[in-house]
Amino acid sequence: MPVTVGILGATGAVGQRLVQLLDPHPDFEIAALTASENSAGTSYREAAKWRIDTPIPDHIGEMTVRATEPAAVPDDIDLLFSSLPSAVGEAVEPDFAEAGYVVSSNSSNFRTDPDVPLTIPEVNPDHVELLDVQREQRGWDGALLKNPNCSTITMVPPLAALDEAFGVERVDVSTLQAVSGAGYSGVTSMEIIDNAIPHIGGEETKMETESRKLLGEFDGSEVEWLDADVAASCNRIPTLDGHLENVWADLREDVTPEEVAEAMAAYPSADLHSSPDPLIKVFEEPDRPQPRLDRNREDGMQISVGGIQETETGVQFNTLAHNTLRGAAGASILNGELLLEKGYV
Repeated sequence: MPVTVGILGATGAVGQRLVQLLDPHPDFEIAALTASENSAGTSYREAAKWRIDTPIPDHIGEMTVRATEPAAVPDDIDLLFSSLPSAVGEAVEPDFAEAGYVVSSNSSNFRTDPDVPLTIPEVNPDHVELLDVQREQRGWDGALLKNPNCSTITMVPPLAALDEAFGVERVDVSTLQAVSGAGYSGVTSMEIIDNAIPHIGGEETKMETESRKLLGEFDGSEVEWLDADVAASCNRIPTLDGHLENVWADLREDVTPEEVAEAMAAYPSADLHSSPDPLIKVFEEPDRPQPRLDRNREDGMQISVGGIQETETGVQFNTLAHNTLRGAAGASILNGELLLEKGYV
């Protein structure tokens, strides 16, 4: 029998992606959708203002949107996917966990809390066991699991391959981030057309902290963050989807571009429905990856890398991922699959 799931914040950009990906999923069945008080009580078709490039499923469109509070969600929901704005998530996600719901959340709140696992299943699946610590410390019957920021998730799998093979000591990254990462109303056309915006509020701090937690070691009680400096510069460009990033990594060992490419291409995927194989596609062409050409590889879940060059202290490369698929909705669903595999659902 499929696992019954709900979506918190189902009408927004990531919420719509969750609907699109979950409706045909073999393991999950959508049984509840929540949104703001203004949308509660209306049909999902009316509330969502659907903007995804595939039709809204008829049976989903006719579902009634619920309020985003534990009392409004059926008790028999096995798993909740949260795409709430961070301020809302910070206020209500603990209430759902305390009420017994397991929550796989894309929202940025609590990501660096010591008892909240932040996971990419192909990189640090063992960190999900931090949920046992979380439940003991907070007294929750439910649980709260996070996926990282969309820009963080683009660079961490290649860095994980480098750290495992050669040891990472420092990372510098400059991002070229798509407008969809800001949501439908986040950046106006007058701001972004014929322009680039060299600031995305809070994004640099997320990349600098979340990456170190993801690449850290879990000892059974806490995560010891990666002992490396990470510095980020985040920029918005007029691309619809796909975050492209230029990364410089200082390594403990001397390496060649060929050795780096081999380590990344061989980095293992996960035996989960939404995880691509291979996880990382390495291009030999110096002008790849490109957002328009490569963001949808493996249903938008593959990480693409190219432009690998040797530096005096390590390596430089470019990396790309689809920010609303691999970087948001797909990441939460992949975490849900991990929760199911590990017996937390």
